Amino acid sequence: MTTSNQYIPADATVLEDTVVGAGLPWSGRIDRGEHLVFVDPEGQQAIDFLCYNAHDPHERYHAPNTVKLQGNIYLGPGSVLWSVRARKMMTIVEDTCGGHDTLFGCCSFELDDVRYGQRNPRACQQNFESELARHGLDATAVVPNVNFFMRVPVKADGSAAIADGWSKPGDHLTLRAEMDVLVVISNCPEALNPATGAGPTPIRAIRYRR
Repeated sequence: MTTSNQYIPADATVLEDTVVGAGLPWSGRIDRGEHLVFVDPEGQQAIDFLCYNAHDPHERYHAPNTVKLQGNIYLGPGSVLWSVRARKMMTIVEDTCGGHDTLFGCCSFELDDVRYGQRNPRACQQNFESELARHGLDATAVVPNVNFFMRVPVKADGSAAIADGWSKPGDHLTLRAEMDVLVVISNCPEALNPATGAGPTPIRAIRYRR
């Protein structure tokens, strides 16, 4: 059916509209030509993102190819997510925030032990592993990921760190699938750095076709 949802075109048919709880994973198949919208309702909430060829998960998002082929370390409107085989997987067709991170990958219990000497109740590495297991994939399928709505400024001397996010409540981005893909996300649970602002909050995932 069509919908008046403010984040999608008026003539779109909604296939799924899900609120992903704070700190939790989510996954779904997005067929070629379909769209996936991520909404950050409260602002400053990082979304760790991976995608795979739905028919051959060995072909997956590849951060170096994505950076090299667009000539930029940040993602924004018009950016393409490229596979390890240098094929287009998804394109950002709408984006109210920009500056999404391709460098810092995901948090994990082990990494936080080293960085902070303590752990959050959940971590993106473990979220990815548990969600990928539902699709018959193991921990080797977790590769360096995109961090939507996370800001990592890189200085002239090469130093980089997670900074306060600049996504505002209601900011969103829309991805168009360029092949049939399996999307897996971790709605980041990291509360020991600025990746989630004042703390982890829910996000919204909307899949639609036209």
